[in-house]
Amino acid sequence: MKTVELNKLNEHTFKEANVDKVVMGFGSLESHGEHLPYGCDAFLSYDLAHEVAKKLDRAVVAPSLPYGMSAHYRHRPMCISISDETLIKVMFDMFESVIYWGINKIIIINGHDGNIAALEIATRQIRQKYPDVNIALLEAYWITANNLLPKDTFEVWNGGGHGGEGETSLALSFFPELCDMDRAKGMIPEMDSNVKLVWKFSELSDYGASGAPEKATLEKGQKMQDVLVNSVVEFVNKMETKNWRFNKL
Repeated sequence: MKTVELNKLNEHTFKEANVDKVVMGFGSLESHGEHLPYGCDAFLSYDLAHEVAKKLDRAVVAPSLPYGMSAHYRHRPMCISISDETLIKVMFDMFESVIYWGINKIIIINGHDGNIAALEIATRQIRQKYPDVNIALLEAYWITANNLLPKDTFEVWNGGGHGGEGETSLALSFFPELCDMDRAKGMIPEMDSNVKLVWKFSELSDYGASGAPEKATLEKGQKMQDVLVNSVVEFVNKMETKNWRFNKL
């Protein structure tokens, strides 16, 4: 059976696949409360990336980077974090390695808020150095899912929160065996919708999670999975017809 998992291919099967796209996930290793695994962000980014790759032509999925910039989540055990400066360099080197082998379409699935700034810088640097390389980025799946799903999908705080209703639901759809719903609890901080106060997570919740993870369900997670995967696949296929450039009206 053919696989889209890059780490399971070899020289022969890689050449045979005639790959022109790679889907890459970026995660973290940090607390998401007592109900979710430390590697939740890496697992989710990989599982979403894998589903996307399966639906695209000439695509493979690379192993997700399991660490990210997580210094703002260090108040709960356990956390392994990479500085922004190091993370930018690691991301750039990963992208450049892919480009070296002639793959000029990179689709990124990010699973962790702390990676967004580094991804923005690394991808901009790549586009400056390699203007013919095409990059598509799902930088905050939790926001995208909320935008795409009916407004009554989630019960509390639009499904938001670190390890909250949305993230926990998605985890239940991919790796329920690693979720302990008997321990699911979080807190909802009062936050301004227009002006962002820069926070450390310990200021938002007394737990490793925020939001209402106890409201998570497998059904909500499956809905999230479907809209996220389909939106990325539809976007990539649309860009294929446009030579990966915007229309200028």
